Amino acid sequence: MNVALIGATGNAGARILGELSQRGHSVTAIVRNPAKVPSLPRVSAKAGDVYDQDGLAALIKGHDVVISSVHFTASDPHKLLAAVKASGVARYLVVGGAGSLEVAPGVKVIDTPNFPPQYKAEAAAGGVYLDILRGERELDWTFLSPSALFIPGERTGTFRLGKDELLANDQGSSISFEDYAIALVDELERPAHSRERFTVGY
Repeated sequence: MNVALIGATGNAGARILGELSQRGHSVTAIVRNPAKVPSLPRVSAKAGDVYDQDGLAALIKGHDVVISSVHFTASDPHKLLAAVKASGVARYLVVGGAGSLEVAPGVKVIDTPNFPPQYKAEAAAGGVYLDILRGERELDWTFLSPSALFIPGERTGTFRLGKDELLANDQGSSISFEDYAIALVDELERPAHSRERFTVGY
């Protein structure tokens, strides 16, 4: 596929970029600093600003799908969505957060007593973005939430998928950036969560 990846040099974005290239997709890596994009097969780097709605729409136009891997507190959801719509690209995948997942019926991760305060603003903004997407009727969107610990690790290809509940095992709740990238690109290639959120974890 021809993929526009916004935020291709972040922790998750860089792994998604590598996974896409490895699987033979063509990628336009949209970043603030194109010099930071690694030289990979079928990858071209373009300078873009997530707050520049018109400029972003022009960069996205003509692709099969848009993947957004940007911090929610460092972007405007309304401008991002407007840019994707203006580009004419219907399919939109979002690197989500874990804060809006549930640990019990009606109890979100962000509302638990031990939630780290330094991540609260980002998690709250992610929850707002998910709510906006759930009211979206024009785009074919998917929001993939990681587990509580979203960290560098191995590309194992062994993980579980869920919907709105936090996944955990005896070691806690975690997913590597590398395995998250596999799950996201799997969804790109074999859509199974159209207009909904799902999650990945061990």
